[in-house]
Amino acid sequence: MSSLAKRLLFPNDPSLPLLLVSQVPDELNSELYDFIALALRAFVNPWWSKITRYDKQFLPEITRILTHVFRALEHRILTADLPPIIFCDVPTIVTVHYRDYRNAASKVSTSYASGGAMSLPQLFHQLQPHMAVSPDGVINPEYVRQILDVVLKACLPTEDYSPETERLIVREIILKIILNDVIPKVTQPWFIQKMILDQLGNQPVIKTSGPRTPPPVRSSSSQSFSFQTIIVFFLSAVQAISGACLAFINAYKQAMSTIKLVNQSSPSPRPSRAPTPQSHAGDLSSKRSTPSIRDPLSHSPTPSISSSTSSLPKSPVSPVAFPPHTVPVLPEAIPQDYAQPALLMVAEIFSTNERYASSTILGTVAMTASTFTPFVDRLLPYLLHNTLSSAFLFNIVRNAKRTLFPNGYPAPPPVDPTPEEQAEIRAKLLAWRPSGGAAHLLPLLLGPDPSETLAGALDPLSNKACNVHLILMILDRILMTLFPELEASTEQ
Repeated sequence: MSSLAKRLLFPNDPSLPLLLVSQVPDELNSELYDFIALALRAFVNPWWSKITRYDKQFLPEITRILTHVFRALEHRILTADLPPIIFCDVPTIVTVHYRDYRNAASKVSTSYASGGAMSLPQLFHQLQPHMAVSPDGVINPEYVRQILDVVLKACLPTEDYSPETERLIVREIILKIILNDVIPKVTQPWFIQKMILDQLGNQPVIKTSGPRTPPPVRSSSSQSFSFQTIIVFFLSAVQAISGACLAFINAYKQAMSTIKLVNQSSPSPRPSRAPTPQSHAGDLSSKRSTPSIRDPLSHSPTPSISSSTSSLPKSPVSPVAFPPHTVPVLPEAIPQDYAQPALLMVAEIFSTNERYASSTILGTVAMTASTFTPFVDRLLPYLLHNTLSSAFLFNIVRNAKRTLFPNGYPAPPPVDPTPEEQAEIRAKLLAWRPSGGAAHLLPLLLGPDPSETLAGALDPLSNKACNVHLILMILDRILMTLFPELEASTEQ
């Protein structure tokens, strides 16, 4: 039996055409087309079949337009300078979010909150105002429509962008998925906590304070040593030592192979492109000058409104292309220092400056990373390039399809877990502990009470309205990099 995409989108073609320009596995190509077919059947076919039941070319025509969008987006991603966004801009946005949230939380029920009349989302909105988000965390659909219009104009040929009907249909489909399906779910605190818990993998074991069971009493015969016991102990020790040595040798070989591949990447000239203007983290129309992203947290622990709402500037380096199946190349003449923003983000999330041991450990790691900055600036893009593979994209598309269309049709409005279930998810995450040697380092990094430190790290992500600001700022930052035309549209 043929697939849904074959029957609905390409009824006259013997096989599915390639959706992307790059060589991708057939499974990924089929999964992308299946996602498009499900979206068109859910959001277009119900009302189009009421207009006419005999026109079978409308959905294939929309698919052809979406193909242009996918290929243009693929080209822009491959030619964009992604490492500065992933390793500099996003960590800085998250760091500022944590600082502003804690600053707003400290002002609740004080004179700074109009005598306690202002809520936490309203105080947070004063620190991070965004023209598309209300103080209660509601996104203005018109803001997203205007962005999608610019994106479609940049991606579609003139003959496909000019017909207003087709363009509006494609725009509204994307708008529906973003505003009604994706953002309302990913901004839920329980969803973020569950996603973190799923990524950790190991299920926590919540300790109870019940009576401990006494250890079994060993007989006197089992306590006596024998020659057989000594032999078994000696062989077990040899086996453990040999296994550890083999694991160390394997890790050493993999590390040396990775270092060799990273060092083999030689500098090459970056492709020339029009300079991308700076953008506001939460407002595409902001034009204020801001401090460098290299020192985003040099101000006091309680940032002012101007520091929080200042724009997060783009890296001054021109974009570089990362062609498939090649090692990404970075110029040695321009140091990026990719590790520092991530370390500052970790320090802010877990409040490491409040504990001497964790502050010392993180400071040592930061100094070590600064010492090897040229190599780290090559290693991190190399790891990013290997992570963003076809298998990674396949998993994202498959999980999105299962989430949005669990039974082949749009999922019903998401039902939030009960307060008891949400509390259980949070308790599991607070009780999680790593296994192995990392369990001994946990008190040094998170303090004598790791659960309290983890609770402080989760609090800035526990308000949906504040999370909307965070998600939209990250989206703005990514879109301004992929589509510099957005800056020109704000000047008109």
